[in-house]
Amino acid sequence: PQKTSFHRSQTLGYKNGFAFSRLPTVGVGGERLYVNQLSQAELDDLSNMRPMLTYGPAKPAPPSGFVPAHVAFDKKILKFDAYFQEDVPLSQQEHYRIRQVGIYYYLEDDSMTVIEPFVHNAGFRQGTLLRRHQVPKNDQGEHYHWKDLNRGMNITMYGRTYRIVNCDRFTQVFLESQGIELNPPEEMVFDPYIEMRRTPMRKYITPSDFDQFKQFLTYDKQVLRFYAIWDDTNNMFGQKRSCIIYYYLADDTVEVREVYKQNDGKDRFPALIRRQRLPKTLVEKTKNFPSCVMEISDHDVLEWYTAKDFAVGKSTTLLERTFFIYDCDEFTRNFYRDKFGITDFQPVEIEKKPPEEVPQVIPPYNGFGTLEDSLQNCFSLIPKPPRKDIAKILENDKKVLRYQVALESPNPEDRKRRFILSYFLSDDMISIYEPPVRNSGIIGGKYLRKTRVAKPGSTTENATYYGPSDLTIGSTIEVFGHRFFITDADEYVLNYMESNAERFPPATLQSLRDHIRPQQVVKEAANSDIPALGTSRQELDDLIVQVREELKLHKHLNIDNVRKELLQCDQDGSGILDKGKFLAALESTCVPTNALLVNKV
Repeated sequence: PQKTSFHRSQTLGYKNGFAFSRLPTVGVGGERLYVNQLSQAELDDLSNMRPMLTYGPAKPAPPSGFVPAHVAFDKKILKFDAYFQEDVPLSQQEHYRIRQVGIYYYLEDDSMTVIEPFVHNAGFRQGTLLRRHQVPKNDQGEHYHWKDLNRGMNITMYGRTYRIVNCDRFTQVFLESQGIELNPPEEMVFDPYIEMRRTPMRKYITPSDFDQFKQFLTYDKQVLRFYAIWDDTNNMFGQKRSCIIYYYLADDTVEVREVYKQNDGKDRFPALIRRQRLPKTLVEKTKNFPSCVMEISDHDVLEWYTAKDFAVGKSTTLLERTFFIYDCDEFTRNFYRDKFGITDFQPVEIEKKPPEEVPQVIPPYNGFGTLEDSLQNCFSLIPKPPRKDIAKILENDKKVLRYQVALESPNPEDRKRRFILSYFLSDDMISIYEPPVRNSGIIGGKYLRKTRVAKPGSTTENATYYGPSDLTIGSTIEVFGHRFFITDADEYVLNYMESNAERFPPATLQSLRDHIRPQQVVKEAANSDIPALGTSRQELDDLIVQVREELKLHKHLNIDNVRKELLQCDQDGSGILDKGKFLAALESTCVPTNALLVNKV
């Protein structure tokens, strides 16, 4: 009755020309509006309300997409922990057996499987006890559903009753979300016989002063290892030998094995002293006549070797052989530290005399094969091919420097022969080819196969081979007793050396430039249409002086032979030769044709 304000909050509005609804902020008269005043269904109805349009009500919202069960419940499995009791009629130690299993229920197809975890040394088959399928519930054709499973209940499948005691977290959350009230979990029951086997057996300790069987059981497979040196240098051909002394704690026996090294020249015997008990002190024999028994019995020995007789840094005599112990392994150190209280195990440094270095003498080269290939026979019984520089081969593949060479020979016919010398940059090999000349009486072709050519005076220990730096115009090279002098080179040689000028000496590069550049100038002048100018008497005298100076540089030339060859070509005695006959006469007499001088002449 005291309420005077009945105002209602505005719930309708317009925004950008469109009507929309909103929830009330306060109640009637400005009273407080609680959150749970509207139900979820009313809120859904309010959210789905649409203003009436001119052409009728709004279209209904599309239904939500249908999701099949095999997609919604894919890889969703309910796991229950269970056990069952199995009778054991033919055993005196157990009358029944408890076997723990896991029951898995697959939500996607309502199938079930029973799997027993593996128990070590169980003695019966384990694993999958019931394969995955829909398990029948009764004879009416019904199958087990997840609604039939709960904690603290029995479930019978194919005549075997399982007791479900617990489930995992996912199974608990799923069943509670579906409105199933879960029973409280139970404790898992364990098999009494397996639990009895897991308990340690009672140990009986029988006091005994010494028992060999007890010693064997206590120290079986426990061996002390000592590293020793046997100095046998007093005997003929004796030397210091490294040995390992094994002391077997199980039966107090000793074994000595020699340490062999690779290529030491010794026969690898299995043991220097076989495994046996070694006497330390023998009984003094009063009889002086020999015995028919070679073996030593217990009556002949006062004391045997034991573990306390071996120590690092001391010498021990075993069967008249003195061994100096300089170190031991970690197990031996721990044994002596626990058994005898010894803590000093400082190893002794053994001075090893370095082996004498035998110099390897390389025999002289016999001439068969290449020098590198023949040298491999001195390094191994099975020679291997020399290692090649793959990077150099790939970089300089198919790069060949070609030169024209002439043969130096007292025979005039051989001096007219011309050869093509090819230098292969990929493997530094040289080949010589003689172009066939018609009606020369000499069969051309391959003169020298591809091989490396050594310089005169080089030895097998320090072999030096011809390289591109040694091949200059006018230089002489000696190839297996034959001397050749270089008369010409192709333009690729000059272009290659100019592009790699840092690898070659300036003298070699300059000789090629002086020889090839004038030829290039003459070719360019010949290809051009510039007419020849007249020559004065002074220019002719200067040309004669240049020709004479050029001929003086080649001391091997015989000027009389050159004059005879020119007169022979001038058959009509006119004193005039054309350019072709003139060049042929110069080539037949081994005169180096300088292109610039020849063009001027």
